[in-house]
Amino acid sequence: MTMTLSKTDFLNSVGTVYGPGEWFKVDQDRINKFAEATDDFQFIHVDPERAVKETPFGSTIAHGFLTLSLLAGLVPKIQPKIENVQMGINYGIDKLRFLQPVKVDSEIRVTAKVLSIDEKRPGQYLTKTEITVEIKGSGKPALIVEWLGMTFVGE
Repeated sequence: MTMTLSKTDFLNSVGTVYGPGEWFKVDQDRINKFAEATDDFQFIHVDPERAVKETPFGSTIAHGFLTLSLLAGLVPKIQPKIENVQMGINYGIDKLRFLQPVKVDSEIRVTAKVLSIDEKRPGQYLTKTEITVEIKGSGKPALIVEWLGMTFVGE
């Protein structure tokens, strides 16, 4: 069940941690489709036999930007809805670190921590959220990012 926050609760949510979310499997088909979409066919992503022989990973790995792009679908599943939101837009990234590759068929999940919320114009709030992508069975995350979003909230 998705939680809904009032505007006041949203504005007071700095420091709140949401998640972790459900595990999500990153399979070779998804990696191949991302390679096609981005024209990034480096063998470490799309050639399983060669990746086993020629890399320290022992398999293909997901593109770092594939893992990052999955946040668009995974993060909304753990964060509450906000009453009277007109829209939210991606505003950018302040900091991004790829800490460990996501091997094919690994499962990942996300946790989000609200770092700041600043009103830029009436009803327009710039949020900074730290997102951590965990890899099942690993003590080190795949990535940590400070993601910026602009949330438009009506009265």
